[in-house]
Amino acid sequence: MERVLERENLLRALKRVRKNKGSGGIDGMTVEGLTPYLKEHWPSIRQKLLEGTYKPHPVRRSEIPKDSGGMRKLGIPTVLDRFIQQAVMQVLQEDWDRTFSAGSYGFRPGRNAHQAIAAAQGHLRMGNNWVVDIDLEKFFDRVNHDKLMSEVEKRVGDSRVVRLIRHFLEAGVLDRDCLHQTTEGTPQGGPLSPLLANLLLDVLDRELERRGHRFARYADDCNIYVRSERAGKRVMASVSRFLTRKIKLEVNEAKSAVGRPWERKFLGFTFTRQLKRRISPEAVKKFKGKVRRLTNRHLGRSMRTVAADLRQYMTGWENYFGYAEVRTTPRELDAWLRRRLRCYLWKQWGRAGYRKLKKLGVSRDLAWNTAKSAHGAWRLSKSPGLAFALTSRYFAALGVPSLCVTE
Repeated sequence: MERVLERENLLRALKRVRKNKGSGGIDGMTVEGLTPYLKEHWPSIRQKLLEGTYKPHPVRRSEIPKDSGGMRKLGIPTVLDRFIQQAVMQVLQEDWDRTFSAGSYGFRPGRNAHQAIAAAQGHLRMGNNWVVDIDLEKFFDRVNHDKLMSEVEKRVGDSRVVRLIRHFLEAGVLDRDCLHQTTEGTPQGGPLSPLLANLLLDVLDRELERRGHRFARYADDCNIYVRSERAGKRVMASVSRFLTRKIKLEVNEAKSAVGRPWERKFLGFTFTRQLKRRISPEAVKKFKGKVRRLTNRHLGRSMRTVAADLRQYMTGWENYFGYAEVRTTPRELDAWLRRRLRCYLWKQWGRAGYRKLKKLGVSRDLAWNTAKSAHGAWRLSKSPGLAFALTSRYFAALGVPSLCVTE
């Protein structure tokens, strides 16, 4: 605990909490209010931590949409508890991370999703071209506290730190003014949860290594690579038993399967039959859904405002999915996006469509034929008139980036 409470470690934790920002917990304290609060109350908080008597607040329930549909439950700790969790996490991560498996890539310093995908691609190219795709049933909600704490106790000799982690796990959840006890799970939303998840799943990693399997894991997303369908089914059955018996986790049978790499997805990517990285259909669907929400004309926003939101989203999207080797999907999405934006503007222009087209250099006859067309906006979005007026260059001038990166 003394290492957790060292000044340098605390300052790093405070800096990280400030940088991450985020909403407040059940006490309503903001990130901006943390420093003044610590100046007044830190001596008593520090004493409780040293004595092992500090009790965290319950987390605040929040929900965000999942990529696969439905809602993901988050547990938002108070800003003070986030600060303490961050300080604890930094010390434990320094001790634990170097012992974790080379096949683990999620939420680790110097590791990322692209490295996990590259590792998967490497396993495939070595002839392990069947995928055992394991989906854990509501992993963060179903973590067994006793099993997790037994792993913590193996690595942490300070009973105060062990007790504090147990208190964080059992702090409870406040949902619509109703307090619920937490008997399982590690709430997503706190700095400690990803590290604790890696600690528990390191048990799986070590078992896979012991068996000689090739795998890549990013948090609770784990793919194992084998040479035949028969071997894949055998591995799926044995690993599922291991997870249930040894780690107290259930495999989601509906989402888990043995298949070819071009039939499965991993971290938003899939692979072609030539084992090249390709953006998954699910990621394409998510991209289109996000763009549709941003270009909802009923929100009544200007094209420049829409362009600014698109630029922010698409920059992050391209930074991640630009890792794809097959570039046909970005080109197709780029063309689809232009049509979507033409639809947005055409509907926004309304009766002024003819005049707007003329102003953008469209001939009188073509502008008239376009404006008087009985076709809907989507069909018109690839018509000669709108294609001439609303080009990639037009949208680029508004700040909308292109997904067609020059190789």
